[in-house]
Amino acid sequence: MTRAALREAAVLPAEAYDPECRRCPRLARHLDEVREEHPTYFCRPVAPFGDPRASLVIVGLAPGKHGANATGRPFTGDYAGILLYATLFKYGFASAPESISAGDGLRLIDARITNAVKCLPPGNKPLPVEVSNCNAYLGAELGTLPEGAALLALGRVAHEASLRALGGRPKNHPFAHGAEHNLSRNVRLFDSYHCSRYNTNTRRLTTAMFERVFESISKHLARRHVAQAV
Repeated sequence: MTRAALREAAVLPAEAYDPECRRCPRLARHLDEVREEHPTYFCRPVAPFGDPRASLVIVGLAPGKHGANATGRPFTGDYAGILLYATLFKYGFASAPESISAGDGLRLIDARITNAVKCLPPGNKPLPVEVSNCNAYLGAELGTLPEGAALLALGRVAHEASLRALGGRPKNHPFAHGAEHNLSRNVRLFDSYHCSRYNTNTRRLTTAMFERVFESISKHLARRHVAQAV
């Protein structure tokens, strides 16, 4: 694990991340198998990346095999990170538009990226029990959200995991791209389709669609900053 990743994780509650976690036997075996195939890959639970006190927290699904699982940083080194980091940079949440490696110097600004499942799942499809096993980590992390924060869920699994982590009920807040959900303490949950290669190549998710979500997030956070200044 990189020193930078350790610093980021260390400021969050210890319960938010365990680099040695092997709660899910299937995922633990899969990581061992991928490590044999790719000895230089990270192949461990991937820590959250970004500002520990962020106003914007983005929740993805799980590490990609040749992305975060390889580099040790969420959405870094794979296709899904292309649109995400470019958009974060455009809206002032990142210091650079590309995330190449965990040591590239990129910083997130008042933002943090995490995943509903911290370990690489076979076929990018975690089982419900694996999402549940990892939810305690997500709950500890999201418990640090400041009042009026923005929470962006990339896909239905991340949406439902985020709600459960905060003690909410998914049936009361159905997932839909572009939907917004008001939660306690004026935290607002924003939904987007995942920025995966499949979704962007099929144009289920376009750059314009993704940026409209970020426009809404930026407006929400601007109102929060105004309220704090009064």
